[in-house]
Order: sequence, then C-alpha cells, then structure tokens
Amino acid sequence: MKNSVKIIPLGGVRESGKNLYAVEINNGIYVLDCGLKYPENDMLGIDVVIPDFTYLRENKEKIIGAFLSNSDMDSIGALPYFVSEFDVPVFGSKLTIEMAKYEVKNNERSKKFNNFNVINEKSEILFDDVTVTFFKTSHSVPDSMGISLAVEEGQIVYTGDFKFDPALRNGFATDYSSIAKVGNKKVIALLADSQNADNPFPMANEIQASQYIFDTFEDSKSRVIVAANSASLLRIQQVFDAAEKSERKVFVGKHLDPKVKLAIDSGYINVAEDLLIEDIEELKKIESDEIVVLETNPVSEPIKLVQRMAAQQQKDINIESGDVVLIVTSPSPAMDNSMAKTDDMVYQADGTVKVISNDLNVSDHASAEDIQMLISLLKPQYFIPVSGEYMMMNESKRAATNMGVDEDKILILSKGETIEYDGAKFHHGNAVEAGNTMIDGIGVGDIGNIVLRDRKVLSEDGIFIVVVTIDRKKKIIISRPKITSRGFIYVKSNKDLMNEAAEIVSKTIQLNLDNKEFDWSHLKQSVREKISHFLFDKTKRRPVILPVIMEVNQHHKKKRPQK
Repeated sequence: MKNSVKIIPLGGVRESGKNLYAVEINNGIYVLDCGLKYPENDMLGIDVVIPDFTYLRENKEKIIGAFLSNSDMDSIGALPYFVSEFDVPVFGSKLTIEMAKYEVKNNERSKKFNNFNVINEKSEILFDDVTVTFFKTSHSVPDSMGISLAVEEGQIVYTGDFKFDPALRNGFATDYSSIAKVGNKKVIALLADSQNADNPFPMANEIQASQYIFDTFEDSKSRVIVAANSASLLRIQQVFDAAEKSERKVFVGKHLDPKVKLAIDSGYINVAEDLLIEDIEELKKIESDEIVVLETNPVSEPIKLVQRMAAQQQKDINIESGDVVLIVTSPSPAMDNSMAKTDDMVYQADGTVKVISNDLNVSDHASAEDIQMLISLLKPQYFIPVSGEYMMMNESKRAATNMGVDEDKILILSKGETIEYDGAKFHHGNAVEAGNTMIDGIGVGDIGNIVLRDRKVLSEDGIFIVVVTIDRKKKIIISRPKITSRGFIYVKSNKDLMNEAAEIVSKTIQLNLDNKEFDWSHLKQSVREKISHFLFDKTKRRPVILPVIMEVNQHHKKKRPQK
C-alpha cells in the first residue's frame, strides 16, 4: 500500500535557527528538532523566538515523537514549550538528551516531563509503517546525529547541523560509512544544513583551529582571556587542550557554565587534573603568563562580559595592561557593531583582541563542498536546503545544481509550506499556519507585532504624557494640563515647547467639552492627533502620546480616571 508522505517546515527555513520540521507519514507526525532562535535587533525586550505550534496543536493526536539531531539551542531550545503541550517521547543521543533534560527541568512549564529516550548510531526504532535510524555527524557539539525516516518508497533524511572534517575525533567525528549505507538505499528527500553554504572560501580544519589557539597561548606574555559560546563545546575542548599543552591554568570561577560542566561530568569534554581554577585567591598566586580566563555564555553574552571587563565593572577579573582577549566564537553579522565596540573598549584598557574567525575561515556548518560531498554519498531524488537564510539556501541550491541535481528537484521552502510525495515526485500541498512565537519573560506568544512596534517607537522617540482634570457637567478644565516626557526631550530646556503643547491640549479638550455629543474615545484621539502633529512639526519626532483624562464631580468631590 502506498504511503502518504508530507514534509512541513515549521521553522528553520529562510532563517538561522528555530529548526523544526514535521514529517507526516500516513497518520503519524515525526517532529525533527525543536529549536529556538535569538531575537533580532528590532525585537525589543524579546528573550527568544520559538516555532508556532498551531499545526501541531490541530493534529496533536498524530504526533509520534520528537527526534533531536544535536544539543545546540537551535535544535533543542523550544523543547520545554513543546513538551509542556505534547506528552510524546523525545529521542536523541546521550549528550543531546542530557542537555535537553537540563532545559526541560529548568522550565516551570515542563519540569515534570520525563519521557526521554537515548539512542545511538546503531539504534533502529520500528513503528507500524516507518523505521527511524541515525548516523553520526560532526558539529560544534559532540554526539550529533543525522536522522533517517524510512518507508517503503524510500528515505527522508535530515542532517541536522553538520560539517565534514576528517581531522575530528572521538565524539565529534563523522561516521562516513554509515552515511554511505544510508545512500545505498533510495533517498527520496534530503533536508540539509545550509548555514555556511554562502561561504566561498576553503574551510580551515579543526587541527588548524586548535593550533591557532595554542599559538596564541604560547605567544602571549600575559593573561589570555577567552570568550566562547557555551554551546561550542568543540572550541572549549580546544581551549582546555591548548592550556594544558602550554602549561597554563584555566580560571573558570565558581560558576562554570552548567552545560559545560554537564559535558565534563558526562565525559564528553576531557579536562586534565588540576587544570581548572575556581578560587580567585588561588589565581592571584599564579604568574600572569600562566593564566587563561575562560568566559562562557550563550550567543552574545561572552562579548558583553568582555565589555564589562574592559570597563572595569566585573567583580573578580577585569582587563589589565597587556592582556590578550581571544574570541573563539564566530560572531554573527548582526554583532558587527558590538564587536567593533568591544575591540575599542579592550584597546582603551590597554589590552589586545584576537578573533579566530578573522584569521581562519572556520564554521560549525557545512560548506558548499560539504553539501556536494553529502549529495554524492546519499544521491537524493529531491534536495531540500534547510537551516539558513534564503541567500544561504539559494547557495546550497547552487551547490546541488553543480553536482548535476535537476533544478526542479531542488525545493526552497517557506515556513508552513507543505510538499507531498505521490510515490514518484513531490508536489505542493496546502500551506499551514507557521510563524514566530515570541517569549518575553514568562509570557509565551502574548507579544505581537503591534507591541513590538510600540516598543520600537518608545526606544526611538520616547513617550509624551498629558494629564488633565475636567468637569464634564460644567464643561470646564479644572487645572492646566500637566505634561511630562521620557526619552523625548529634556523638559527644562524646552519650556516654550511644553507651554505651547499645553495650550493645544487645553483648546482641543475645550472644543470636545463644548460639543453636545461628547465622547471619551474621541476626546483622547483628538488630543493624540493634535499633539502628534504639533510635536512632529517642531521636532520631526513621533513619541508615543499618552493622554490621561481625569473627571471630577465638584459637587461630590470624587475623581475617577478615564484611561
């Protein structure tokens, strides 16, 4: 009997991060990864962004489980929100599951969930009409896996984040023979990482990266302060190895990043005995040229820590004359301004800055050549670039066409777009709802575009508050309007502007009071429009206008606010 196969990206396409791909086979939905992405610069106040689960909610009873490719936040970050709604099994490698448990247990919504299942590259999970298998891949975290869903018609293969680097060993190494075995059977669709496909230059291997870090330690005559993304366990392992080889101690403080500690405790990061120092007093006994200070945090946080150290604002350690700051995490393009500011602050503190990505072409994701090698190993009928912005996906498409894949067999999808397999080819089906769910504090999805727009206006032009008390029965203004502003202008230096604004408010309110058909909403809207036009004419700025109209009944001496 022919199987019904649908592929629906609910995140991870035309964006970096937030990977979630629903593969619907007959009456079952297999969720591949469940990640988040960090907010863009215009998402003011937003903590993280996760996929929209609307389609999954509408088909809750069909969900078979979630299958995780690796422990990066773009693959597991949304899991606490997912398992708080969907009580289905979660599958992943040992380290991936340990990291997923940490995220789930530390979220109030999901801490009771405990349906985790550890797999490895030899695991084979049999469902009624689908067989799920795995193969080892290389990424910035160890124990990463590609995932294959096999049906009678062929396999749907998802790489997760990956790259090819023969120099990698132990938990970071790719199992090329397993990938080749997957390719020995028909692959009807390959969903492949595209985040580095637009990089046109040859990639440095991890032996070169390790040597770069070691040479920096050896050549530095003072302390080396290393800023690293805590998710990049590969880089952190290289820092520990280079420190041991150069006979330096690594100061991690009393609060080593919990995920790094978890990887150490689980045996995925090897640390020489007595290499790490937690006590600041012990650190003071060591010569500066024998010290590495490791600062780890997710995303941009290591950079912010370096800035505070340069500004002499950290409690224990600040940047001193001669210090070398080594940034081993490749900053995203969105961080260019922050990186420039960091460089300037460090040099003002009489330190120097080295950024590994400035000197070596390094990445944790597949290059165009890696994608081509993957295609030659798997020989997919259809190639689907995922996990990247449109430009990256398009470059991934170019790499595939250069390998001889027909353009009509390369599908660049949008979130919510559905493709269906009829046994011979994929065709487009009905799109489903898929967007961004924004997390702000404990709020999930309660912040929308209107709130973000207001936050943006407040951040750019500030707020202008008008407070007036009126007697509606007597049709008079009891007291002159009181005006305050925040983030708009300095009031004491603009008294004429404020007085003129108060006059406009008084006239506008009096006109509304004199109108026989008095309406509160019309009154407030009139004040907003008049003041907005006046302020823009005078300042070319558009602050948020907040009128607060108080009504008083002078006979009963009662006031009530009208918001």
